Amino acid sequence: MTPWHQKSVKAILAQVHSSVVGLSEKEAAKRLLADGPNALKELPPVRPWQLLIGQFKNVIIWILIAASVISGALGETVDAITILLIVLLNAAIGFYQEFNAAQSIAALQKLTTPQARVRRSGHVTEVPAIEIVVGDVLLLEAGDLVAADARLLKTASLKVIESALTGESVAVPKQPEILKLEDVPLAERENIVFQGTSVAAGTGQAVVVATEMQTELGHIAELLEETETNRDTPLQQKLDAFGRILIVAALGIVALLFLLGLLRGTKVLELTLTSVSLAVAAVPEGLPTVVTVALSLGVLRMSRRNALVRKLAAVETLGSVSVICTDKTGTLTRGEMTVRELFVAGQLYKVTGSGYSPEGEVQFEGKKAQDGHTAPLLMLATNLLGCNSAHLSEEAGLWKTIGDPTEGALLVAGTKAGGNREALEKEQPKHLELPFDADRKRSAVIRTQADGSFRALVNGAPGQLLQRCTQLYTATGIVPLTDDMRDSLLEQVAVMAQAALRVLGSAYRDLASDTPESQLTPDGIERELVFVGLTGMVDPPRPEAKDAIARCHAAGIRVVMITGDNPHTANAIAKELGIATESTVTLTGTELDALTEDVLQQRASTIAVYARVTATHKLRIIHALKASGAIVAMTGDGVNDAPAIKHADIGIAMGKTGTEVTKQAADMIITDDNFATIVAAVEEGRGIYDNIRKTLEYLLAGNAGELLLMTACVIVGLPSPLLPIHLLWINLVTDGLPALCLAIDPIDSDVMKRLPRHSLEKIIDRSFVRTMLLNGALTASVTFAEYLYVLRTETPEIARTHAFTVLVFAELLRSFGARSENKPLWEIPFFSNRNLVIIVTLSLGLQIWSQHNTVLARFLKTETLPSLDTLFLVLIATIPMVILEVAKVVRRAQ
Repeated sequence: MTPWHQKSVKAILAQVHSSVVGLSEKEAAKRLLADGPNALKELPPVRPWQLLIGQFKNVIIWILIAASVISGALGETVDAITILLIVLLNAAIGFYQEFNAAQSIAALQKLTTPQARVRRSGHVTEVPAIEIVVGDVLLLEAGDLVAADARLLKTASLKVIESALTGESVAVPKQPEILKLEDVPLAERENIVFQGTSVAAGTGQAVVVATEMQTELGHIAELLEETETNRDTPLQQKLDAFGRILIVAALGIVALLFLLGLLRGTKVLELTLTSVSLAVAAVPEGLPTVVTVALSLGVLRMSRRNALVRKLAAVETLGSVSVICTDKTGTLTRGEMTVRELFVAGQLYKVTGSGYSPEGEVQFEGKKAQDGHTAPLLMLATNLLGCNSAHLSEEAGLWKTIGDPTEGALLVAGTKAGGNREALEKEQPKHLELPFDADRKRSAVIRTQADGSFRALVNGAPGQLLQRCTQLYTATGIVPLTDDMRDSLLEQVAVMAQAALRVLGSAYRDLASDTPESQLTPDGIERELVFVGLTGMVDPPRPEAKDAIARCHAAGIRVVMITGDNPHTANAIAKELGIATESTVTLTGTELDALTEDVLQQRASTIAVYARVTATHKLRIIHALKASGAIVAMTGDGVNDAPAIKHADIGIAMGKTGTEVTKQAADMIITDDNFATIVAAVEEGRGIYDNIRKTLEYLLAGNAGELLLMTACVIVGLPSPLLPIHLLWINLVTDGLPALCLAIDPIDSDVMKRLPRHSLEKIIDRSFVRTMLLNGALTASVTFAEYLYVLRTETPEIARTHAFTVLVFAELLRSFGARSENKPLWEIPFFSNRNLVIIVTLSLGLQIWSQHNTVLARFLKTETLPSLDTLFLVLIATIPMVILEVAKVVRRAQ
């Protein structure tokens, strides 16, 4: 089927069974009934009970529920209630997050215009946009939102802002002529207007060719609908895998100990209580709390750094990101056209400042342009201000342009160059305006001079404009424009274009006061012009983006630019920011279409810039990167970014310039639209993962020590060194609060100097297991040795008290060394985690007090110990910590 942009107006009207006068009311009503309303499809209603049940599809959760039931059966009501509260809290948080997710389709509807002007039965009428049908003729003018995809019938200087849909940062000129090429990128379909875009200037008429889900906006909605909404993060996947291993290991050890006890003739009731207690001890029930606390505090810290996280687990995911795919317009750049260079009277000037703020100046050779440059700059400023219909406004310190963004940039530059818009309007009032036309690529304004004569100010594409000029403005006066001068000016245009600047030419022509109105036409005035100068503008990079990208590279994170802008501009900006080099590859959407999925996946790791891409292209890129094993973050602000943002491992939306669609699709929102904030979030995510990993290692090492101690005693045939109440006390005192303090440990300063974790890396790897077993073995060894020694000279009750005390002391002291897997204790500032110092001190005091308080000793079934014995046990308990810290030094030296 021939694309709409290749068909003639006559052919399109015939295909949609319409005419230039539009449909009849009867026919429109008939089509509305047949095709349905012009509204995007909504997601099925969310059933709360399904979301609630889904919160319990987690292995760790069921381990905790079993632990709660067992604790209750043992009479440990407090433990049972605590564990259940943890389960319910996690379920409540997850339920709230998922219930408020997946609202992207509904948000898309906010972009549709509530009313549209159409021609029906030969008359112009206003109808709700939801009632627009294929064949309706839309009437468009500045300020309108386009209600449906439509093929243009006629235009008058029509320019449309499509940045939310295509990523193009400037208003796009539109014209009704046929486009000859079949494969034309979305951003270059000049004879089509799209639903959800807005008219910046001019007027037009267009026949509707697609409504609701058949529009380009509808295709994006379909992509969003097809995207997974409930995907596990890497951390959740790792914890689920760990939970399964934990169940098998715990049941195996408990069964083994139970069997050994039976063989040795131990009473079944005693074996049952001990086995159940060990099963509870094997499960780190504090883990979900630790994870929740670590993520929640990470979210709090990130909110202070202008990053709003919509899903807790997304924080950790961001920490494992290996590729950040970012939109250009509004994300890496300001999303505001800015004039960077002026060329007039043979001199090149630099313009400072950015965006639409009036702050800045015109500089020559690094210094502010002085008096000798005033006249030529003012001459060029007259064109920039006088041939301009945009206006600037300030809201809460933020400058915005009303009208064409390009003309807004020219307005700012003209003011910096010394012009005065208000004075110009008074001294040279506007007589006639000839708006920009896509065919002539120029705009003109005729102004009345003080003596009554006219001056036509013309701005447009430099190449075409120079062809209509016969004279050149210089610092010494007007001179004839020679071919050499013309070539020299075109060379200057090329130099500016190579620097990614959009170049505009300015010229003027003086007309007599008695010039007939019939001659004040484009052909009548845009000839024999005096060429004034050139203006180079760009959507400038954010000043902090370059440093942020450098930090990403230092952290082993690749940054990829994905934009709807043209490849030359995209590549120049990418090079300026450090994303691309001379050797990196830039791929356009058309070239991407020619690649198979396998080829794209193979080449994805070498491509730094994608240009002229659509929402579908962005989704393909995300698929390819994820298939290659990367953990992908996608940032953006436009509607065309939403599907890719939703499908990435973590989606990041811009808070200020981002559309509502993008924000709803994202896992995280950058409230200051600052790319550097993403780097801070990566740092936070890595720190959180480190904290969770070392806390998990601390918890499991303690459990391993308890299990090894109990196993050794059962094998040797000794009485149980720990009672069920001891195991539960150890879990409460040594695993609970110290573990929470480790979970909020300050982030290691070296965290951004490491490469990102591989997507297949397990949270429990060989290094983790080796360290955990060494910790557990050392703790079990010193405890077993003390227990065996005392058992030979004292009662089993006293020996058990010694074993219990040594184990508690050893695990509490070990928490200080657990703060880092690589740095020895003396290289970590002791009071940088004051909470841990306080909790360990209080826990040690509580344990010592329990040896001297009759009530607590009776509750814990322990014997009173002399103070000297307690001090001796503290010294014994430091042995595992000292050995582990020495091992760190040896390992680092290898």
